[in-house]
Amino acid sequence: MPQSAKAIFDQALELPSNDRAALVEGLIASLDQPNPALDAMWLKEAEGRLAAYHACELGAVDAERVFSDLGKNV
Repeated sequence: MPQSAKAIFDQALELPSNDRAALVEGLIASLDQPNPALDAMWLKEAEGRLAAYHACELGAVDAERVFSDLGKNV
């Protein structure tokens, strides 16, 4: 963390808990902005995967296996 960010962080820790919570909410909201270009890229990717699945060019894995495999890596 850059020194300037560390200084801000240290100052934020001195705030009352409700003010810290509001600060966190504001920071998270600032990161969660719509990105139409990225959304369009993901839509194209999803449509391509669905088309490949329907054309039997791409298989599927059931959710139970996916979650089981994820559990092994956690």
